[in-house]
Amino acid sequence: MRDTLRAVQDETEESTDRFIRYTQYTATTTSRTALAKLLKAPPETLAFVNNATTGINTFLRNLVYQPGDKILVFSTIYNACLNTVLSICETTPASYVKVPYTYPISDADLIAAFTDTIARERAAGNRVTVAVFDTIVSLPGVRMPFEALISTCRGLGVLSCVDGAHGIGQLDLDLTNLDPDFFVSNCHKWLFVPRGCAVVYVPTRNQHLIRTSYPTSHSFVPQAPPAPSGPGNPLPPSKPGQTRFTYLFDLCATSDLSPYFCIPTALAFREEACGGEARIRSYCTALARNAGDRAAQLLGTEVLDNAEGTLRRDVFMFNVRLPLDAGKVEMGAGGPVGVVQWMATRMLEEQGTFMALLWHAGCWWVRFSAQVYLELEDFEWGAEVLRGLCERVEKGEHLG
Repeated sequence: MRDTLRAVQDETEESTDRFIRYTQYTATTTSRTALAKLLKAPPETLAFVNNATTGINTFLRNLVYQPGDKILVFSTIYNACLNTVLSICETTPASYVKVPYTYPISDADLIAAFTDTIARERAAGNRVTVAVFDTIVSLPGVRMPFEALISTCRGLGVLSCVDGAHGIGQLDLDLTNLDPDFFVSNCHKWLFVPRGCAVVYVPTRNQHLIRTSYPTSHSFVPQAPPAPSGPGNPLPPSKPGQTRFTYLFDLCATSDLSPYFCIPTALAFREEACGGEARIRSYCTALARNAGDRAAQLLGTEVLDNAEGTLRRDVFMFNVRLPLDAGKVEMGAGGPVGVVQWMATRMLEEQGTFMALLWHAGCWWVRFSAQVYLELEDFEWGAEVLRGLCERVEKGEHLG
């Protein structure tokens, strides 16, 4: 992968204008076509951005809001995406409504909370215009019933904006059948593509809503174009088969797009070295299941799941409760998050490792990630590191 990345960067630097103006289009088309096959979506519905946060910003900031419009979010929304919503609410007539909940929760109860929230807003005279939710929540790392949420949105006339940051590379996604209104996923998390690379999906029916990329760049066409007064768009015209939507994103300001062009290499590696997508999913889901149970055993706690077992279904991440009693731990000025920050720093500085920690539902948890290059023994080691850190917290070392 490093060789591919470096080769693209070298080619760009050797003849920058040739690459950006001409070669880049071919490379983008190749990557888009490769991902279209994986995601089971038409190539013309896909485009690339640097990360999922940029994708969510692109979707939400392109929508036009009226007084009474609400953006619906869930209480576990990724913080950067929540801040995006808050920013929009400061600069447009929109406001937001949050579906509060804590894990574990059944899928049915979560969907019921979602529909009840929409019903209450409508009864109050408001319009929930768009709902933002995950495929797999970042913290805690659990699966949302995103398929049912997309379908429910469709039935209620609400736009579905899916943050699939952890989706590609974990889930077997069929975007044509799922049919979300907007979808984004990071290719640099689970698909082995270098940072930063994410793919956005917008079905043809909604592409007229996406007026601009972010940042707005050369390919934007204003509704009331001014009289010509400057050099205009310096880019070559769109190529045969290139849509307005894909042209909008193919060159969004000057930046290093080389990670985008590593997608075919990443997919080839996954097929040839790892045995293909199905084998990766089989290995990682089994490892996540076994490692979660083993880590919980070593820590003397439990794995986060609901009674139906859907929070861990088909995903490579799992969460184990840390053996800390919140009633007996002296928090200090930083509170529960201060404990998390102290432990995270110790992991990096003393062990050269990192495991995502979080405070949720009155407990501390660790989110583990099962990857193809890991084995059960790695998680056993991780659990021992955490047990030692928890013992140090119980002694008050984090207060020093």
